[in-house]
Amino acid sequence: MKISLSYGKDRIEAEVDSTHVTAVLTPKDIPVPASEAELVREALRNPIGSGTIREIFGPGESVCIVTSDITRPCPSYKLLPPLLEELGHAGVRRKDILIVFALGAHRKHTPEEIERLVGSEIASQYNCIDMDADDVVLAGTSSNGTPFEVFRPVAESSRRICLGNIEYHYFAGYSGGIKAIVPGVCSHKTIQTNHAFMVHEKAATGNLQNNPVRDDLEELLSFLSVDLILNVVLGPDKTILHATAGDCIKAHRAGCAFLDSLYRFPLKKGADIVIVTPGGYPKDLNIYQAQKALDNATYAVRQGGVIIWTAACQEGYGSAVFEQWLNDARCPDDLIDRVRKKFELGGHKAAAIAMTLKKADVYMVSELEDAVVENMFMTPCPNVEAALEKARIKLGDTAEIVVMPYGGSTLPVIDSI
Repeated sequence: MKISLSYGKDRIEAEVDSTHVTAVLTPKDIPVPASEAELVREALRNPIGSGTIREIFGPGESVCIVTSDITRPCPSYKLLPPLLEELGHAGVRRKDILIVFALGAHRKHTPEEIERLVGSEIASQYNCIDMDADDVVLAGTSSNGTPFEVFRPVAESSRRICLGNIEYHYFAGYSGGIKAIVPGVCSHKTIQTNHAFMVHEKAATGNLQNNPVRDDLEELLSFLSVDLILNVVLGPDKTILHATAGDCIKAHRAGCAFLDSLYRFPLKKGADIVIVTPGGYPKDLNIYQAQKALDNATYAVRQGGVIIWTAACQEGYGSAVFEQWLNDARCPDDLIDRVRKKFELGGHKAAAIAMTLKKADVYMVSELEDAVVENMFMTPCPNVEAALEKARIKLGDTAEIVVMPYGGSTLPVIDSI
């Protein structure tokens, strides 16, 4: 059989023996909405756990809208027009609206990227800025000791709205909700303190129960209100399939439940070989972002198996700290030991990769130099077929295969666990 995988802004194809493929994890088919804009408007008209925009917002209030940066697939240019329209009906003036891009630990945008994110009309008519991690104020400190240092313009606005897309997150459980604020517009100190809880066993993909990372970051709401969230679940082609608006917790959980109905897949056992791609640009823009799909693939592979990771990663590592940790390590165990002794933002991604390597070998198909792939203790391969051949030599010709064409969004769950 021929499989087609998103790769950067293109696609790559590979021939795979269908008799050995036990599952291709693709989202369940649901009707594509006739109008994405109407789907968003309907969510705004029927918020979960909160009043409508016209009931909550009013004239004279400063409103900060926090939305995703260029590394995320959140379609801000689709979400903002209906949202801004509703704010206008509520009497909020255009000059009182600030749109902030949640960079977290990522680089700043170019003017062209900002225009691409929100559209040329909004970029020219509204104040759109990147967050600045050096301009923060302390909103409060969590019971676990996380100092919530928030970008000053966000903290000082009268009202706050968070935009985002909901997908699985490898230690916060899910993206979306309050994550637009933490880590989106917080200092590196805040991010590092919160992310240090990733080593806890409950800090896992798809888990919201007693997850110390999620519980900690949602404590921010005790110190800084979020008046509304607008989150979406996307299809493989980035079409909006579901929109949820309202209370930061209740609306987010409803979106997570919808995501599970599409992207959570039970498997009877771990596969010998897992072929995974993040789902193309921007999810495979760099190694730092593409790692999320690799982490999800870890749930589908058996101990001692092989993951074939296809990710263009045209921007390389994506984090200087991440790169330095890999450069410093002699073996994967070094990275795991290091993150347990002292958490460092960026290094945590290297440790997460090391945890995957404790379970399976990783053969990588990418645009990276071979030396970069080898620096991650992985095996570079020129294409999927070459990687499969190498995997068969290791595991045998009857090795069973699971394909994850949308690994950044897909969560395999082994029934026996």
